[in-house]
Amino acid sequence: MDTKEILRYCIEKGLLLDKGLLSLFSEEGGDIESIKLIIENIRAYTQKKIITKELFYQNKEKVIQGFSTLPKENQRKLEKLKINLGLSIEISKEFYIGPKEEIKAQEVLDPVKIMSVNCVLGKKFGVEDFITHFRGRFNEMKGFLQAHPALENLVSIDKISGVRQGVSIIGIVYDKRATKNKNIIFDVEDSTGITKVLVNKDKEELYKKAEEVALDSVIGFKCSGNKEILFANDIIFPEPMLLERKKAPVEECAAFIGDLHFGSKKFMKENFLRFIDYLNGKLPGEIEAKKIKYLFIVGDLITGVGNYPNQEKDLEIVDLEDQFSEIAEVLGTIRKDIKIIISPGNHEGVRLMEPQPLFDEKYAWALYDLDNVILTENPSNIKIASTKTFPGFNVLLYHGFSYPYYANNVSTLMKIKAMNSPEKIMQYVLKHRHLAPTHGSVQYFPCAKDVHVIREIPDIFASGHTHKSSIVYFNNILVVSCSTWEEMTPYQEKFGNIPDHCKVPVINLKTREVKILDFE
Repeated sequence: MDTKEILRYCIEKGLLLDKGLLSLFSEEGGDIESIKLIIENIRAYTQKKIITKELFYQNKEKVIQGFSTLPKENQRKLEKLKINLGLSIEISKEFYIGPKEEIKAQEVLDPVKIMSVNCVLGKKFGVEDFITHFRGRFNEMKGFLQAHPALENLVSIDKISGVRQGVSIIGIVYDKRATKNKNIIFDVEDSTGITKVLVNKDKEELYKKAEEVALDSVIGFKCSGNKEILFANDIIFPEPMLLERKKAPVEECAAFIGDLHFGSKKFMKENFLRFIDYLNGKLPGEIEAKKIKYLFIVGDLITGVGNYPNQEKDLEIVDLEDQFSEIAEVLGTIRKDIKIIISPGNHEGVRLMEPQPLFDEKYAWALYDLDNVILTENPSNIKIASTKTFPGFNVLLYHGFSYPYYANNVSTLMKIKAMNSPEKIMQYVLKHRHLAPTHGSVQYFPCAKDVHVIREIPDIFASGHTHKSSIVYFNNILVVSCSTWEEMTPYQEKFGNIPDHCKVPVINLKTREVKILDFE
């Protein structure tokens, strides 16, 4: 293979390639396009500019995923490279196995794996914890942005000179305001200092970007100016992007629901029981129903007790333990080959401060007794459908308690009444690569690693809370907002929020086909 062509590609991308790695790539017999794709995959995932053999080994799972997206013929050609990069021999044998062995090779290693455990209970925190929290967030977000090719001549704020120049900076936005001329001015801070960045109202596209910048978010600015003030030429968000949409080797489906509010007088019980009948093959569509192997419930499984004044008048079941016990009895009728993954919301009697812990076993013991129920924190990262030859799907679950803040404070979201278009809010937080970028948009526990930072790029991002059903793709990430199983409440009617009821999005993990089942 032509080493000059590989080097030329790396130079164009602003990458440095380890000499030993270049030698390995050069031995691969001319499949230059596959090599380029592999390099781009590892760069996009790690955000590193220096590409080494060790980097591939440290991110083995992502490398395997990159190989699996190539045509079979290309994968065979690169078989030797997989071994030389330190991937397991078992992985490399996938092309030589017989029919019986092939079934074994695609056996599910772990159908559901919880990738995040963040909750620390009973710990006190002080000012230093918030400082550590924000410093950690800044450094992580800075790492995502540093590799962006648009941020040329990247400097820290204290290195900006008094002479007008073109620079790029990465900083946390701690203030944002409009001037009397209707320009937008940001106060931006990094670990070395503070500066002002002005966005001119006459730059329409840039101005729209500036309107979407959240306070306390970490953003890149391409500017010209001096240490007194910088004038923005572009704004770079740390938004995540997948290069491709994974497809599982085995035909399985995942269904997403949320906001059941079981125990409320407005819970749509008959509709929910009809959904369970569908899962159990008692309604038309039995063949499709049998493909569903994962059921995600994204918060507010029960309606809880004492969540707002005089809630007891709205309750069918007035005891928290009874609510959990009775919904467990209902979920227990679902066929046992379906894994039911449940994360908390703001109604289940767990703390509102995020990350929210697992349900309290004192009250939710009946759920803990169900073998096919998996309880997680909120937010949480889950991996499903991984096999010996397929890395699985990363699913990010977040109930969405921060969403009303952005719907009511970001002008672009306010204009479209985004609580009725939750996919817009979810795209907004994805663009910031953070589930709650503004301090005060949600109550949170100041962890050393901010739990709201989107570290692992999800294949599927699912939320509830808004009671609206929507599915879109954003940068190849499937964005799923779940409907509710509770009739419209006076509270929703007061604010003009129009819920969707009993809609169940089902994703075929092999074909990536999406269907929305309607049980209303």
